[in-house]
Amino acid sequence: MDKQAANMGILSDLSELISLRMKSYLALQHGSTWIEHRAHVDYDLWFIQEGTVAITIKGVEHRAYPGDVVFFYPDIPYKATTVDQQGCRFTYIHFDFEIGKQQRILNDFQLSGIVPHELLREEVDLFNKALAQAEQSPSGNRLYLKACLTAVVAKIIERYGQGQYTGAFIGEKEARTSSGSLELLHPVFDHIHHHIHQPIRMNELAALVGISEKYFITSFKKALGITPGQYIYQIRMNRARDYLNERKYSVQQIASLLGYPDPFTFSKAFKKYYQVAPSKFE
Repeated sequence: MDKQAANMGILSDLSELISLRMKSYLALQHGSTWIEHRAHVDYDLWFIQEGTVAITIKGVEHRAYPGDVVFFYPDIPYKATTVDQQGCRFTYIHFDFEIGKQQRILNDFQLSGIVPHELLREEVDLFNKALAQAEQSPSGNRLYLKACLTAVVAKIIERYGQGQYTGAFIGEKEARTSSGSLELLHPVFDHIHHHIHQPIRMNELAALVGISEKYFITSFKKALGITPGQYIYQIRMNRARDYLNERKYSVQQIASLLGYPDPFTFSKAFKKYYQVAPSKFE
């Protein structure tokens, strides 16, 4: 599995821990002389509706056309200008995307750039319809708008994981600017997935990346927003759910497959997570 697909797999495994929060959104229209110099403090998407927008980052110009989505990372300075005489129209939306206490988890992915409309056609159309509905009524359905925004971001991540899109605003090394790099932890993730049926010790995981156990736990939490123990627990609960849905294994067998010493310990952990005993899970 290549690095991009592996990173996407990590986000998929931890999807239940991901939090996406819309902060603000607004439809804007600018004339032919519009110029903007700034850097955003959070993640930012522009949905281009009309006109062509030129975005310059580190001296390189990129152009966004109607239907495209522009993905800005926090703290990246840019210059934006209109290209056409008729100006431009777009909707921006500021949002947070985090796992646990890691608010910059997407910085480990090279997503910042202009995503062509053909890669997001269905998701962008749904978002624009949801936005129109929200603007028509003061009590518009923000929950549905958030769901549509989540679908857009998820599709960008999926396209990246499949190798169909790579953001061009920043280079690969610059993308790894979060407090820890997921790439460095790939041996740990692989070990956990292949040894989930056994007890997993922190000193074993730390040895895989050549650092002390204490520093490993700190670095892991910095990179992923959760502790190694929380990650292992999440993977086990994901697999437990899948095994139960297959209806091929007993609770005792699942406990053994997931490295629990006995069915009671497994059932207790499962009920804590899903609020229902594994024997009653449907």
